[in-house]
Amino acid sequence: MPDPRVLVTTQYLSPDDEVDALLRAEGCQTLHSPWSGHREPGELAGLLSGVDAAIVGADPFTAAVLEAAPRLRVISRTGVGYDAIDVAAAAKLGITVCNTPGVNRNSVAETTLMLMLMSARRAAENLEDVRVGNWRRLPGVELRGATLGLIGCGRIGQAVADLALAFGMRVLAYDPFPDLDFAQRAGVDFASADEVVERSDFLSLHLVLSDETRHWLNAERLARMKPTAHVINTARGGVLDQAALAAALAEGKLAGAGLDVIEGEPLAADSPLRQIPNCVVTPHIGGSTVQARRRSGIEAAHNVLRVLKGEAPRNVVNPQVLQQAVP
Repeated sequence: MPDPRVLVTTQYLSPDDEVDALLRAEGCQTLHSPWSGHREPGELAGLLSGVDAAIVGADPFTAAVLEAAPRLRVISRTGVGYDAIDVAAAAKLGITVCNTPGVNRNSVAETTLMLMLMSARRAAENLEDVRVGNWRRLPGVELRGATLGLIGCGRIGQAVADLALAFGMRVLAYDPFPDLDFAQRAGVDFASADEVVERSDFLSLHLVLSDETRHWLNAERLARMKPTAHVINTARGGVLDQAALAAALAEGKLAGAGLDVIEGEPLAADSPLRQIPNCVVTPHIGGSTVQARRRSGIEAAHNVLRVLKGEAPRNVVNPQVLQQAVP
């Protein structure tokens, strides 16, 4: 295809960077329009006019948007989650949807540990205390000897487990498809979801967001946790019922929380989470390292180029499109 057009909306990709150079070296024309959390109605559909491929962040690709892009052949996500893309509608239209799992594995795992440490040591409260002129040295708890519960133990969950074990924690995990080889190698125990929720001192969520997992950690499950426990979420905001979490924290039914993902990002100005001292919220920085961003951008670009050349891309989330293309 001569001079295919590629729309790039991922915030950290820009004209003349490594990804842009790679695409242009392969004969692509590039159009950059970073998504910052909001677009005017019809804006994304307009950007996709005459576009053959898109490298995207968290833009909402609805069925209506996809139907307005007759030339679009591939959406390549610079990250893991693709819940903002109507994958079923894309499949019907013959649009391949790819993601880049694993590229931010270490970055997200380290962010998880960061949030655990901040929550355990009441870092946000102590920092604010110093900022306003106090010096109370609010006491926290140690990670060593505590039980970390993982809900989801895939690539990122396993990386978190390795780091937690190095801190001297016990690791308990639930996964619908447990990796028993990893469990034996690392010394991780698999258990039922209920047991993990009830026994954890720190409960870390690593679930893909779907209709089945939306608000998985709800008021009922939160009520079964220890009052000394902490909730950590670096997966997707929607897997946690934020209103129920805010209520549990405000009522002293949990010791703390660390959240890198929020349902409906960015966090609303009037969100009760902003007013809860023992809730640490970071602006979805899990994959925001130089190394992870480079890997995700390059892999997303290669997936676009593979599709445009008629080759099979990696990490296709709607493989039925490829099957439809087979004569």
